[in-house]
Amino acid sequence: MKKIVVLTGAGMSVESGLSTFRDADGLWENYPVARVATHEAWEDDPEYVNNFYNMLRKKLVAAKPNEGHRLVAELEKWFKVTVVTQNVDNLHEMAGSTNVVHLHGELMKVCSSRDVDNPAYQRTLSAPNLDVKPGERAGDGSLLRPFIVFFGEGVPNITLAAEEVSSADILIIIGTSLVVYPAAGLVQYAKPGVPVWLIDPNPVRYGGSRNIRQIQKGASAGMKELTEILTKER
Repeated sequence: MKKIVVLTGAGMSVESGLSTFRDADGLWENYPVARVATHEAWEDDPEYVNNFYNMLRKKLVAAKPNEGHRLVAELEKWFKVTVVTQNVDNLHEMAGSTNVVHLHGELMKVCSSRDVDNPAYQRTLSAPNLDVKPGERAGDGSLLRPFIVFFGEGVPNITLAAEEVSSADILIIIGTSLVVYPAAGLVQYAKPGVPVWLIDPNPVRYGGSRNIRQIQKGASAGMKELTEILTKER
């Protein structure tokens, strides 16, 4: 069975009603990165940062996977599939994908602010209890913080993601401009000759040497077209 690795970015979830961060009218327009997504912001005003992610959780629980998410999950009928996502939502899992690597953390989880990656102090929130309250603490006594990789912090799962890409027979990229590092560099880990497909409605310039075939459509329409191609070729 061939292995497919699917690398997804913010454009994957746009059809589910979740705003991207960088596009016009995206979240960064109203919430500057420096206030909500850096370690310095957390140190300066943890309550403000937690309130921002409390708000995002409420948006996420109201969202549903779109057809693109469902079609990615459906690939598991014919292929071994790993999803590597830059997104912090859990829509891939909700759609049925069983092997998902989160590069930038998970919005529905909270963790220790002293020992972020220690699973003993991580907790998954669910409706209706979606808020981290002011002063709420993790099991080690430190303030609870979002289980999100802030700007300037290391990406713990990047090595795992690179290993997955290096063993792929097919690489699919959906909804990312390929300018956000370190995730953008993952393409270079694909073996020579591995087909690389890019689904994005906007023209994407890629400065690397690989021949990337683009389907210039949104996630759902693009995945519908690509699924037909891949199931015929297998």
